[in-house]
Amino acid sequence: MPDEPSRELNAEQAWRALLDKYNIVQEVKDRGIFHITASQIKEFKEPRLMAKWDSSENLPHPLKSNKLNILPDSRSSYIIGDFILYQEIPELTERVEQMTRVQLDKYETIDVNNITSEANAINVLVLSGILDDFLEASDTVATFNGRMGTGCFNFEVKTHRNTKHRISVKNAQCEIDGGFENSNHVVILEAKNVLHKDFHVRQLYYPYRLWKEKIHKPIRLILSIYSNMIYRLFEYRFNTPEDYSSIELVRTKNYSLQDTNISLEDLIQVRKNTAITKSDNRDKPSVQFIQADSVNRLISLLENMKNNPMTKEQIMELMKFVERQYSYYVSAGIYLGIFERAIKSRMVKLTRTGESLCRMSYKDRQLKLASLMLEHQVFADFFDYVIENNGEFPTKKQVCDKMRELNVCGDNETTIGRRSSSVRAWLRWIFNLPNLA
Repeated sequence: MPDEPSRELNAEQAWRALLDKYNIVQEVKDRGIFHITASQIKEFKEPRLMAKWDSSENLPHPLKSNKLNILPDSRSSYIIGDFILYQEIPELTERVEQMTRVQLDKYETIDVNNITSEANAINVLVLSGILDDFLEASDTVATFNGRMGTGCFNFEVKTHRNTKHRISVKNAQCEIDGGFENSNHVVILEAKNVLHKDFHVRQLYYPYRLWKEKIHKPIRLILSIYSNMIYRLFEYRFNTPEDYSSIELVRTKNYSLQDTNISLEDLIQVRKNTAITKSDNRDKPSVQFIQADSVNRLISLLENMKNNPMTKEQIMELMKFVERQYSYYVSAGIYLGIFERAIKSRMVKLTRTGESLCRMSYKDRQLKLASLMLEHQVFADFFDYVIENNGEFPTKKQVCDKMRELNVCGDNETTIGRRSSSVRAWLRWIFNLPNLA
C-alpha cells in the first residue's frame, strides 16, 4: 500500500480491506477482541473517517454484518469486538400540544425558526430556561466543553455473545458538547440536531468517567435532541460506573418554543382545501413511491438543507444513512415536492415548497406537510377512511389492497408489504398531530 491513504476507497471498501488484511473477524472469534492502531487504519483511510459512527445506522456494512464495533482506547489505537455500544432513542409519543411551552425572550441574533446547529440549539436550551426546568434547578451555568483527554480507566461492556469484555482506556480523546454546573450537580450534555434511531453510549460514558474522577458533585447525563422546533431531553445514568452497558433512561421531557395546538378540525379543513392531484400510478410519469417510514427524520433532513444543497455523501454523513436509506428519504422528499436533484451539480436541494416550509411556524409546517401528503390519492382515501371510521386505522391488508388498486408499485408482494408500512407510518404521523393515533 502507498504511504498516503487512498482517497478512492469509501469507508465500506476500506473496512473490508482492513478486515481481510488483518483477519480481524477470525481474531475476534478466537480472542474476543482485536487491537488496531491508527497507523494501520490509515493505510486505507483516515482514522477519523473510519472509527466514529454516532448511530448504528451508519456503521459500514463489513462491520455491521459481522456484528463488530470499534472503540478508542488511546489517542492512537482502537479496540474491535462484537461489543453492544448503542442505545435506542425512544419514539416521540407525547401529545405535542401537551408539551411544555417555553417563551424565549427577544434576541435579534436568535431566530427560533432557524436553529440549525448543535451550538445554537444549546444556546437556546440555556437561554430559554429549558435546561434549568428539566434539571429542576435555577442556577445552571456553562463551565466546560470541547475536546479533552479521558484519563485512564477500565470498564466492562456487553457483547453479542452474551458475555462481557473488559477494556482499558488510556488517554483517549472525547468531545463534550456542553458541560454545566449548578448548586447540586455537574451536568454533561450531548446535543443532536439530527434525528436518529439510536446514539453511541460512548458519547456520554467517556466524559462521565473523565469527570467522575475529578469532582465530588454527582453527575447528571443529558441527551438533547432538537428537531422540528421541538426539544426532547433525556436523562441517563450508569447504575454501575465501571459498566458501560449499565446505562438506564431515568426520565424524559419535551419542550416547544412555538404554538403546537393542532386540532382534528384543522386536519379536516386541510383535507377539504387540498385537491388530489397525484395518482401515483406507476404506469404514468411520476416519482418513486415512498419507502421511508419516519416523517420526523425527513423533516430533520429538510431543516438541515435550508440554504444548504448537499451531495449524496454529505447527506449520508449528516443523517448517518446507509446508501439504501439515502435513496428512500431523498425519494420521499421528491415525492412530496420538497426536494429536487440538481442535474449539473448532482446535489440535492430544496424546492421552493421546501424552502417555504423552513420559514413556517411549527403548526403551519405540519399542516402544510399533511396537505402535501393528501395531494396523493392513497393518503386522501385513507384519511377519509379514518375520519369515517371514528379514528380506526386501515389494516396492512387494506393498505396493500389499495396500493394494488392504484398500481403504485407493481405486484411484487415483498415491495408492496414494505412500502405499505411507510403509508401506515405517514398516516399515523398525520393523525398523531392532534394525538388520535
